[in-house]
Amino acid sequence: MSDECYPISVLPGVTRLYGDYLAGAAGVRGWYGDAAWMTGAGSEVDAEGLADALRVQNEGFGAGAAALGNIERLRGGARAVVTGQQVGLFGGPLLTLLKAATAVARASEAEKATGVAHVPVFWLATEDHDLAEVDQVSLPGKDELETLRLGLRGGGGEVGGVVLGDEVTAMLEQASELLGYGPVCDLLGECYTPGATLGGAFARLMTKLFAAQGLVVIDAAGRDFHRLGARALRAGIERAAELEAALLERTKELEGAGYHAQVLVKAGASLLFLIEDGVRVALRRVGDGWKAGQVAYTTEDLLGILEREPERLSPNALLRPVFQDTILPTAAYVGGPAEVAYFAQSAVLFKAILGRVTTVLPRLSATLIEPAVAAVMAKDEVSLKDVFEAGTAEGLTQRLGARAMPIEGKRKLAAVGNAMDAELTALTEYMGAMDASLGRSAGVSASKMRYQMNRLRRMAATFELQKEASLGKHARAMMLHLFPGGHAQERVIGGVWFLGRFGDGLVERLVVEAGEMCVGHGVIRF
Repeated sequence: MSDECYPISVLPGVTRLYGDYLAGAAGVRGWYGDAAWMTGAGSEVDAEGLADALRVQNEGFGAGAAALGNIERLRGGARAVVTGQQVGLFGGPLLTLLKAATAVARASEAEKATGVAHVPVFWLATEDHDLAEVDQVSLPGKDELETLRLGLRGGGGEVGGVVLGDEVTAMLEQASELLGYGPVCDLLGECYTPGATLGGAFARLMTKLFAAQGLVVIDAAGRDFHRLGARALRAGIERAAELEAALLERTKELEGAGYHAQVLVKAGASLLFLIEDGVRVALRRVGDGWKAGQVAYTTEDLLGILEREPERLSPNALLRPVFQDTILPTAAYVGGPAEVAYFAQSAVLFKAILGRVTTVLPRLSATLIEPAVAAVMAKDEVSLKDVFEAGTAEGLTQRLGARAMPIEGKRKLAAVGNAMDAELTALTEYMGAMDASLGRSAGVSASKMRYQMNRLRRMAATFELQKEASLGKHARAMMLHLFPGGHAQERVIGGVWFLGRFGDGLVERLVVEAGEMCVGHGVIRF
C-alpha cells in the first residue's frame, strides 16, 4: 500500500459530517450502524427468489463462474457487502471502480475474519431519471479534459432503460482516440453497442471488469426485484406520515448539531415515485390521498398497484437503501461522502421499517498517479497536497516559479519581508498605544506595505517563469491529471482512462489498496 495518506479534508467540498463520520465521532456513530458488522446478522430476505432473479440477470450480463458461484452462495445464506453507483457512460468516473474494489475487499476481509460467506454486490442506480448526469464521460486530452456526451433523450423515464443508438459508435471512436486504442477499447465496444440499454451496457462492463472477483451486479428495476422489495414500498405508502415525521425530526437533529440534511424533506412529500407511461413522477400526499402530477390516487389504489405492478413504484434516495436491504442480505454498505450524508437521514427509516440500521463503510478514496506525471512531480518537487493547495494551474505555476528562484534571491526577499513585517508590527503596536484611531490607521498603512512586498515576490516569481517556461506546462499537466477543474480526480476522470493506462492489473491493485485502506485520501502510484 502507498504510504501517502492525507486527511480527507485535503479534498475540496468535504463536509463536516463526512469528516466526523470517518473520525468515528460519538455524535454521529449511531447513524451508521454497528462497528461489529462482520459478526452481526444480515438482512432477512427471500434467498431463493433473490438467487433465481440474480442468476437470470447476471447470465444476461455475461457473468462468469465466480459471480454465478457467488449467487449460489447467496442462495445458501451468504451475506452481502453492497455498493452502487449511477450507470454513467463507459462506466462513469473513477470512483465507480473504487467503490466496487472496496466492496470486494471488505467482503473478503469479513469472510476471512468470521468464516461466514460474504459476497460483493454492485447495485445499479438504473431508476434515476437525471439522464444528463450519466450520458457523459470525461477523459484527459493532450491539453485539457475532454467531455464526451451522447446527448440522449429519456423523456423523464428511468435512465437505465434508455436505448443506445448509432451515436454510441461514434462516441466509442472518440473515446478510443483518447484512450489509445488498447484492450479497454475492445471491451467498451463489446458492451456499448447500438440497441443496448445504458444500464445493460454498464452492467456488462462491471461484470467483465470484476469477473475474477466474482462481483454480482444487480439491476433492481424489474418486477421480480420490486416484489422482493415490496416491504419497503408498502411502508412508504401505509406509514407515510409516521416516516415523514421521523425524517423531519432527524433533520432538526442534524441541523442542531451543525450538520446538513442531504435531502430536503417537505411536509406532504413522499418517499416514492410512480411510473406513468414510462415517466417517473413524484408522488405527494394530499389530505388522505395521493397525487402523481395531476392524477389522484387513494392509498388503496397504490397498494393495488404494488400488488399487481410493483415495478411501477420506485423509492426515492432516502428509501432506496431500505428497499435495497429488503432484497439483499446486506451486512454492510460501502459509500462515498454523498451517500454517507443520505444514510444519516435514512437511518430513521431503517429503524422504523427493518428494526435495524445497516452499517455504512467508507469507500477507498485515492488519486492515481501514472509514471509520466510522477516524473514531473519528482522533477519539480511537488506533492499531491501542493497540487490541492494551489487549486489551479496558475496557482501551481506561481509556486513553481517561486521555487525556481535562485537561493540568493529567495534569501533577500525573505530577509526584507521578515524585517519589514517585524518593524511594521512593532510600529503599529506603538502607535496603537498612543491612540486607538492612530493604531488603526497604522494597521491599514502596514497592510498596504505588506501587499506591495508580496507583489514584489510575485513579480520575482513571474520573472523566473519567463526563464523557465516549462514550469507552466508542467503545472497544467499535473492539474489536468490530478485535480481537473479544481475537483478530485476520482470524481471527474472516467475509470476507463486508468484501465487504458494501467491495464488488466488495475482492478486487482485497487482491491489490494482497499484492503489496506487509507482512512482519508491516499495516493496510488504505478
